[in-house]
Amino acid sequence: MSRIITLTLSPCIDRSMSVPKLVPEKKLKCSAPKLEPGGGGINVARAIKKLGGDAIAIYPAGGYTGKHFNSLLENEEVPVVIIEAKNETRENIIVLDESANVQYRFGTPGSVLQDSEWKKMLEAVEGMTAVNNFEFIVASGSLPPGVPVDIYGQLAVIAKKKKTKLVVDTSGEALKYAAHEGVYMLKPNLGELGALIGADWIELEDVEKIGKQLIEERCCEILVVSMGKDGAKLITKNDSYHFLSPVVKRNSVVGAGDSMVAGIVLALSREKNLKDALKYGVACGTAATMNQGTELCRKEDADKLFKNLIETIN
Repeated sequence: MSRIITLTLSPCIDRSMSVPKLVPEKKLKCSAPKLEPGGGGINVARAIKKLGGDAIAIYPAGGYTGKHFNSLLENEEVPVVIIEAKNETRENIIVLDESANVQYRFGTPGSVLQDSEWKKMLEAVEGMTAVNNFEFIVASGSLPPGVPVDIYGQLAVIAKKKKTKLVVDTSGEALKYAAHEGVYMLKPNLGELGALIGADWIELEDVEKIGKQLIEERCCEILVVSMGKDGAKLITKNDSYHFLSPVVKRNSVVGAGDSMVAGIVLALSREKNLKDALKYGVACGTAATMNQGTELCRKEDADKLFKNLIETIN
């Protein structure tokens, strides 16, 4: 049985395609579009499945696009709990300009969730953790209209009551409320970490000090900061680990952060130590950048990268 639940409040269908060159005012011939289910927690659950694990994805789905979304996720054999929603599930568009090998990402607004819908999602989490031995809840992604900004804080209360480890990967006010309530793990990037502490810019050498302070303030037990080409740093009360991202040919950055979270949580659920969990997470995040569109990481790529990663001593 899976020991991991993911929660996605704003899922989307990611529609990826390419054009020879992006030119304004011209009718461009696109490649055949590739459609994949997306959204923070959805991508985490998908990546965990690709890595040989299982996570149950809880999410809302509505309208025709919601039905299509469900079928896409079913094709990947990801276990799900679907909350029926009134409004259509959104779509995002990713376009690769082949001439420059650059990617354009068009994100549509989140579909409005009714009070009854997001409350049912929390009830689903609470009910599942009450009767099953779940160890982790991963709440990842942005909040759609209609959802209160403190929802991850509400989720933190549920997680504490059920003695389940909550991992939060979000931004803005939602991140602040999660930190205020206190969670097992926060996973901001440098910009999100800066916003959390009210700083416009953070130097890499200051990340550990900031992390220790947040942990002392009981915002989290573990802070993982993703830093792009500089990899990621994991900080606890007593320890700090840093792995650089290995140099690879990058084809897409979509889902790299979600793949990293998937690798870390899956490793921890398999009782790996924190250093190896971070190492595997960085390998998975890097592996995702090697693929086109929203394909996420491949296990064989992640495993190969993991073997060659060396910890950075700061």
